[in-house]
Amino acid sequence: MPEKPEKPHTLAAPRSEAEAVAAPERVRHGRAATRRRSRVLTYVGLVLAASVAALPLLFMIVSSLKKDSQIFADLGSIKAFLPVGSLSLDNYTGVFQRVPAAHFLLNSIIVTVGIVVLGLVVNSLIGFAIARMRWRGKGIVLSLVLATLMVPFETIAVPLVYWVAKLPTVSWVEDGFLLEQGMLNTYQVQILPFVANALAIFLFAQHFSDIPKEIDEAARVDGASWWTIYRRIIVPLSGPTFATVAIITMLPAWNSYLWPLMVVQDEALRPVSVGMQYFFQLNPVWGEIMAYGTLITLPVLIIFVLFQRSFVASLAGTAVKG
Repeated sequence: MPEKPEKPHTLAAPRSEAEAVAAPERVRHGRAATRRRSRVLTYVGLVLAASVAALPLLFMIVSSLKKDSQIFADLGSIKAFLPVGSLSLDNYTGVFQRVPAAHFLLNSIIVTVGIVVLGLVVNSLIGFAIARMRWRGKGIVLSLVLATLMVPFETIAVPLVYWVAKLPTVSWVEDGFLLEQGMLNTYQVQILPFVANALAIFLFAQHFSDIPKEIDEAARVDGASWWTIYRRIIVPLSGPTFATVAIITMLPAWNSYLWPLMVVQDEALRPVSVGMQYFFQLNPVWGEIMAYGTLITLPVLIIFVLFQRSFVASLAGTAVKG
């Protein structure tokens, strides 16, 4: 049989030099466009989530500038979130006239500052001892400290009230300091039980562990004590962590309600959260309630905005290590 002629092989036409250069360029442009779309969608989602979270706060601030009649009239429309109509600061002046709001704010400032300042010192020292110093059982101690996070405060509130009622307290009188039994109705009972914080100790220990320990060895060779290493080396390198711990201890201290309600019966020593119930014992004026809520919320937001970069940096560093 005659052999079939072989079909000639068809070769792809060679691409021109311009096409060879344009192909990777198109791929790069496609990837860049995909990244831009992804970034735009991410930002849109974040804006929507932030808007939903900010709506109650916006409603509270706007309502604090309106009369009760206008607040209820605007509830069924977008006007509830807009500063429209007759606006005034009468609700804010009414807050200080109806309840001792100045005393409540001052008490919360004293308690919060005391908890934050003492907590930074105590918790950082504990975290330093766990992370930098060598001693037996420090892993067990850290585990026990973290285990306390699983115990709700409500389960130990009543026994804690019993114990603080038995503890001595120091007060100042004209002749000097006076030691008395019972810590109820004092600033101390609102501050001391919350100085040690398990989460703060964990954050300090995690951050201090990231700092090279060769620094300690070099300082010890030069004759530095552990206190000098902590104060001169570790603390200056831990600004973001200190800011983070300050925020996470400030928020529950400022918003504390159950504990001061149980241990403080003196109106002159009660904090802002307990002061909110005064408005409901009287004839409720919702504009004044919104104004009071704004007064006790804005300081927390301002402090968080000021320290948010340090807060995010510290949590990101801890997350990367974990």
